[in-house]
Amino acid sequence: MIPLDHAVVARLDSHGERFEILVDPHGAALVRQGQAVAIEDVVAALNVFGNASKATRASEETLLKVFGSTDFDTVARRIIEKGEIHLTSEQRKLMIDEKRRQVITFISRNAVNPQDGHPHPPQRIERAMEEVRVNIDPFRHVEEQVKEVVKALRPILPIRFEELRLAIKIPPDFAARSYGDIAAAATMEKEEWLKDGSWVCVVRIPAGIQGDFYDLINKLTKGDGQVKILNQVY
Repeated sequence: MIPLDHAVVARLDSHGERFEILVDPHGAALVRQGQAVAIEDVVAALNVFGNASKATRASEETLLKVFGSTDFDTVARRIIEKGEIHLTSEQRKLMIDEKRRQVITFISRNAVNPQDGHPHPPQRIERAMEEVRVNIDPFRHVEEQVKEVVKALRPILPIRFEELRLAIKIPPDFAARSYGDIAAAATMEKEEWLKDGSWVCVVRIPAGIQGDFYDLINKLTKGDGQVKILNQVY
């Protein structure tokens, strides 16, 4: 469990009753995003309160009426997923700033300017978001918010999401040691080890990281790797 002084209140009002638990805001955000997080690692106490500030516990009868269960894990997850997380103004600002950076990075890495085929620099995306006054939810998943952000940006910033399919050939001297890094940086479609020890593969990458990916291949192979664009996937 988390320290009590790191916790905030998660509150759910339902059926005329109020239910509160004490949670870590970052852990609660992960639960809301559907990640496999143990509730014990998110809460400061294994209690459901009617009023946390007064340490008044919710009765088992009330829990059964509203949640159909008295199991703490079940009830706590419902409160976190459906209720309100009461952040301080500083906590909210920090979490929004962090999520904003994640959204900007995602767009910069996965989208391009259709006018020239190059990715938009993060600074350009950030300025456009400020111009259209995009609202960021600190608890929603990045991918969910990207769709809304891109829709808001398109009237002032041309954006297209696309991937590149690449054929890669790694010489024998670098093949084994390069495999893990390439597999981690790209989506593998097919691969084959040649008789001379070379490794060839077809991968997909976000168009926005094309330059970084080429740099990776050059670094892994000391410039001897071969990369060929097969096609673009929109």
